[in-house]
Amino acid sequence: MVSRTFGPRQRVVSFTSLRSASACKVSALAGVALLALNACSGPETPPPISPPSSGTAQQDTTRKIGMLLPLTGRFAKLGQQMANAAHIAVPEGHGVTLDIRDTDALGQTAEGAARAALDHGDMVVLGPLTAPQTAAVASVTQPANIPEFAYTSDQAQAKPGVWVMGVTVEQQIGRLVDAAAQEGRKTFAAFLPDNALGHALGDALLKACSAKGLAAPQIVFHTEAPDSITGGIKTLANLQFRQGQVAQQPDAAKAEEPDAVNPLGTAEAPTPSATPTRPATPPATPGGAPPQAVPGPVALPPPPFDALLLGDTGLQLATVIDGLKQASVDPHQTRILGPALWSAFAAKLGALQGSWFAAPDPTSRTDFVQRYRSRYGYAPSVLANVAYDTATMAAVLSQSPDGFSQKSLLRPDGFAGSDGTFVLQPDGTVARGLAVFEILPGGGVKMASAAPRRLVRNAP
Repeated sequence: MVSRTFGPRQRVVSFTSLRSASACKVSALAGVALLALNACSGPETPPPISPPSSGTAQQDTTRKIGMLLPLTGRFAKLGQQMANAAHIAVPEGHGVTLDIRDTDALGQTAEGAARAALDHGDMVVLGPLTAPQTAAVASVTQPANIPEFAYTSDQAQAKPGVWVMGVTVEQQIGRLVDAAAQEGRKTFAAFLPDNALGHALGDALLKACSAKGLAAPQIVFHTEAPDSITGGIKTLANLQFRQGQVAQQPDAAKAEEPDAVNPLGTAEAPTPSATPTRPATPPATPGGAPPQAVPGPVALPPPPFDALLLGDTGLQLATVIDGLKQASVDPHQTRILGPALWSAFAAKLGALQGSWFAAPDPTSRTDFVQRYRSRYGYAPSVLANVAYDTATMAAVLSQSPDGFSQKSLLRPDGFAGSDGTFVLQPDGTVARGLAVFEILPGGGVKMASAAPRRLVRNAP
């Protein structure tokens, strides 16, 4: 049992072990949902902030939470789902008021919506959705010393007082490098599309390897041209040199040709360590000569890396998969890593069996989804999670004695939300607990490593 006191006027919050808990219960005081709504708290789970009792809140409706969302235009459907999620987190009549403003209305800008929110007395700003809007809103919130929790995944927008709350590539790659290093991978490389996502993935890999004390990864970018993809992989994998090593071996057998139907092999394909099948007794040769040994295929040496990060999706990913086979990059030797975007079509990625990607554990949002479906009649987008978590956090902190102080925001053990544990960093970045998923031979995924239930805030 873990106990923690959060203030002289607040009670002690106690948690029992996850294994001994019979069910995951939703806890609320003064009608405001706690930040740990969707996770049973175990001994390593950061305890949620305990909001003041209804007696101390005094139903103070002057506590206003600003929320900037696209309620019209291209992203109106997503914006409305995020607004719905916030209403679930912050029900009306309990001392906190949601002030939701449209960033995409005719004649409106995100910056203008932020100024209106601050003029209205909002204590905090949640949103906006995009990176350019985040920067515009920051120009309003930072001079006013009002915290901004943006919904973009562009970590470049992070700065003191402006937190990037989307699931970022830096969070994903950091988790993958940690997991791969734990299983003994030491040499990383990347083969990435020459676009914004590819370069963000490459930068994240460089930083993650440096943080782990690993050698700097070799990173190759490719265009959309098939020759750029297949040729680039062969160069990165040092195919010509590896083939030359095999050619110098006596009685070396010719390497098998790539299988275009099954580029990366299936569960039936032999692993590099498998022993080739040979006849129990070699057939006799004419004239009674002693039987000769039947040579088996000689496998190429492994490429100069044991973990490879990819970043493609769609048809380009299919070309990359075929290029991996042509370059003799064996998934049994090399751990393939990819972006969380793969989760959307993992059922079709059986050719990438054994590959990993990092993403929030979907079971963490089960309770939120059930509550949303019960109220609105359909399941929300995963992007509604971040709106739910930030609105809950803002409602709780707005009623706490310390409010939105650095002490409250930068609590070392962070917060537990529907996307898992997250810890706010002083520089505006967010550490987030992600699970690692492995692609199965027939497509689909299994969890290879659970999301950590406890994170540590970086030292200032």
